[in-house]
Amino acid sequence: MEGSARNWIRIVLFLFGVALILGVAGGIVWFFVAQTRAAALQPGAGVDLSSLEKTALGIYLNVRKGEIEGPASAETTPVQFSVQVGENAATIAARLERMQLIKDAELFRLLLRYWGADSHLEAGDYELRRNMSMAEVVAQLQHGRLRAKTVTIREGLRAEEVAYLLAGEGLVDQEQFIHLVRDDTFHYDFLRDRPQGGSAPKTLEGFLFPDTYQFAVNITTTGVIDLMLRNFDQRVTIEMRQRALEQGLSFHQALTLASIVEREAVKAEERPIIASVYLNRLRKGMYLEADPTVQYAKGYDAASGRWWPQLKLEELRAVDSPYNTFVNPGLPPAPICSPGLASIEAVLNPAQTTYLFFYAKKDGSHAFAETFEEHLQNQQKYR
Repeated sequence: MEGSARNWIRIVLFLFGVALILGVAGGIVWFFVAQTRAAALQPGAGVDLSSLEKTALGIYLNVRKGEIEGPASAETTPVQFSVQVGENAATIAARLERMQLIKDAELFRLLLRYWGADSHLEAGDYELRRNMSMAEVVAQLQHGRLRAKTVTIREGLRAEEVAYLLAGEGLVDQEQFIHLVRDDTFHYDFLRDRPQGGSAPKTLEGFLFPDTYQFAVNITTTGVIDLMLRNFDQRVTIEMRQRALEQGLSFHQALTLASIVEREAVKAEERPIIASVYLNRLRKGMYLEADPTVQYAKGYDAASGRWWPQLKLEELRAVDSPYNTFVNPGLPPAPICSPGLASIEAVLNPAQTTYLFFYAKKDGSHAFAETFEEHLQNQQKYR
C-alpha cells in the first residue's frame, strides 16, 4: 500500500511538471505568435528575445489570451473614439474601458507594451465596436484613422463664432451647437465650479478650448463639443485650476478673467500686466470697466457685421446686461470667449504691479497708469 501511494505521488508530481513545462512552452509559442502579429501591425518591427521581462509578460498574457481574443460585448454599433496629441497608453486604455470598448484597461496596456504598440498610437479619430477583440482594437488604433478635417479654433472667439466656423466646415449643426453650449449636457469635473442660479448661466463659453483639431468628417455636433472639452481637461491641468485660489479666485472666476485678458491683450508680453490691473481693481472694489464685456453683452452688430464692434463711450454704460462691467461690480457671470493657455497663465501668474488703468496705443500695446490723472495724461498723449 505504501509503495502504491508513493507511485501515485510520483505520477502526480510528474504530471504537474509536464503541465508546467507545457504551460511555459505554450507561453513561448504564444510569444512568437504575438511577436509575429506585432510585426505585421508595425512594418519593420522584429522579434526581440533579449528581454526576460517580455518573455514573462508573454507567458502572463498567454494565461489571459481568452480575454485578449474575446470581445467586450456583442454590441456591433460603431463607436467613435479619439486619441489626443500627447495622450499616453494608460489614459487611452482607461477611456476605452470607461466606454466599454475593452473590459480591462491594465490588461490592454500590458498588451500594447508587449507588442510595442504603446508608442505607435497616432492622434486622430477612430471607429471602433464593442464586439472587437483587444487585438483588433490595437490594430484599429494603429491603422484605422477616419478621414478627418483639420480646423483651427483661434483664441478669443465666442461660442457663436466657433459654431459658425465649424458649420462652415460642414462639421456641426450651428443651432444645435449653440443649444448644447447653453445646455447642461456635459459632466466634467471642471464644469462643477460654475456658479449656480441667479444671473449665472450654465454655459460652456470659455471651455471650448482653442486649438488645431482633426475632426472626423462624420463626427456629430455633440462629439465635436466633447472633443473640445476633453482637450480643455488635458491642457488646463488640475494644478492650474488649484492655483486660482492663490489669487483669491475660484477657477471659474479665473477663467472668466482670462477671457477678458484674451480680448484685451494684443502683445503677448502684456498679458500678465493686464491681468494684474484687473486683479488690482477687483481687490480695491473698483468696477472693471472692460470694453470686451460690453461688446459680448451687445452681441452681433448688424451695422458693422461684427461680433466685437467698437463702442462709443456713451454705449459702454447704456447696455443693460449683467455682463456689463461698467455698471456691475466684480466679474461678469461667465467667460466672454475661449481664452488660450497664455491668458489663463497670465491670470494665475500675474505681474506684480500697482497699475489700475491702461489705455490702448495705436500699435496694439498699452500705456499703464497707477492713478486716474496719469491715465488721463496717457489718453491725451496716445489718442
